[in-house]
Amino acid sequence: MNTVIIDEGALEGMESLLGEQFDDTLMFCCAEFERLGGEILATIHSDVPTATRHAHSLKSNAAQFGASSLSDVARDIEQSLNNGDLSQAVMATEQLESQVAGAKEKLTQWLQSR
Repeated sequence: MNTVIIDEGALEGMESLLGEQFDDTLMFCCAEFERLGGEILATIHSDVPTATRHAHSLKSNAAQFGASSLSDVARDIEQSLNNGDLSQAVMATEQLESQVAGAKEKLTQWLQSR
């Protein structure tokens, strides 16, 4: 899955909920996507529980802010690690960097287009 999918309905819901804090929170979340993705890549071979927690956080944060395809990749990583399937988790990480970058780009474009 190389296609980056953004759920604008989720974004609009968060915008309604957060009001004036939405723009700053969205930019913070984009930075968190990068941080959590990097943490997953850094720990997946050495600290599976930590990588699993980071994948869980990324999955949830991405879903809340409409980064659906990024959330799906993080979910795949988390589930694979929970099932003890490191090789499947590592395969899923192959999409992680492109999904993080693509989500950040599309979310930033969405924000600027309003």
